Formats: sequence, structure tokens, C-alpha cells
Amino acid sequence: MFKLNFQKKIHRLDGKDFNLQVKLQTNHPRTIIMGASGSGKSLTLKAIAGLITPDHGHISIADNVLFDEQQQINLPPQKRKLAYVFQDYALFPHLNVRQNIACGIKQGLLNPAKNCRQTEVEYWLDAMQLNPVANEYPATLSGGQRQRVALARALITNPQTILLDEPFSALDTQLRVQLRRELREWQEKLALPMLLITHDPEDAAAFDGCIWQMDNGKIISASSGSHDE
Repeated sequence: MFKLNFQKKIHRLDGKDFNLQVKLQTNHPRTIIMGASGSGKSLTLKAIAGLITPDHGHISIADNVLFDEQQQINLPPQKRKLAYVFQDYALFPHLNVRQNIACGIKQGLLNPAKNCRQTEVEYWLDAMQLNPVANEYPATLSGGQRQRVALARALITNPQTILLDEPFSALDTQLRVQLRRELREWQEKLALPMLLITHDPEDAAAFDGCIWQMDNGKIISASSGSHDE
């Protein structure tokens, strides 16, 4: 489902260059990239999402080409149909829960109305058990509630793939176990290819996926499995 073969030179603030060279191919519905902080995991997700542009190479998901240097294909982020859940959830602090979720489908420059009532939004409020806090703001939510809001906002777009950047790192141990289970249930229910990046082996074990190790901008090893090419 994922076919990644690209390179990107990143100019860092300290004046040193970081060379991202990713080569990965798998048909597994759940793919995990593991590595220490600074290994290039988040940069890889940003390249897939179209937030940074590789210098060379090819990126495709389920035969849909997102980037191809030779064919001069570089789809903008909004046309890649990807659900991206950021590590810090990236919720809008001035919008309530209902508005944050509605941002996933809102077109135009204006924010969704504070008391908007849209069928898709109400569905995800109910599905994520967020109805009691629908009019609350991110600052008042628990870590688990913030993650559910971010996931609802991502999934309301009817994406072809879900990308997750260290989604459990800010949660306590008990909540991590619960939300890993919920996320896996949603991934299986929606049949969405999933790419998760993490440094936690327990995250990888919970999703029973194809595991790739990243170090210093490169994939250095991969698990074997019946789904891998």
C-alpha cells in the first residue's frame, strides 16, 4: 500500500544539513516506523502529506501517486486525501470541539459557526464519545479527549490513509492502552491503511503491523511478514 522512495535535504537551524533518504515498500494495512527523536520520522510523514517537497523520488499509496519527480507530479496536501494526526494534536485553541471537528470539512476562510449542526460532525461527536464536551475548548479537555477530537477532525474528511505522529506520547500508561485499542478498532472498521511513527515498542506491538526502523534519516531494517513485499 505504501511505496516510498525519495530524498530530501533539510537545512537545519544549526547550519548542518539533514539528509532524508527513505525507501520503503509494503502492502501491510498497518505500517510502523520506529526510531529515536531526530531520526527523520516526522519529516517522512510531512513529505508524504505534502508539507515538505522531496528533492527527488516517488511517493504513492495504494497505487495513487502523490509525488513523482520524473512525471512532475506533486499533489497539494488538500488533494492527497490523507488524515494527519499531529503529535500535539494541533487543535485550534479559540474553537470549541464541534468547530474543531467541522474544520475538517469546512471550505473557505471563515471558521465554522460556534453552534454549527452538521450531520457528519454530529456523527463523529457521537462516535468519539465527545457529545458532553462538544462546546468545550481544547484547554479544558483531557489528553484522551484532545486526541479523539484530532482523530475525528482527520477522519471526517473520508481519507484514503491515516498518518499518525507519536499520537500516544503525551498520555499516561492506562490511557495509552485504551486509545491504542480504540484506534486499531477504527482503522480496521474503516479499512484505512495506517502509517504510525513512534519510539515506543509497545505502540508497535499493539498494532501488529509491519515495523521499519529508522536512523539518521534512513530506513535501516524492517520486520519480515507475510504482507510485506
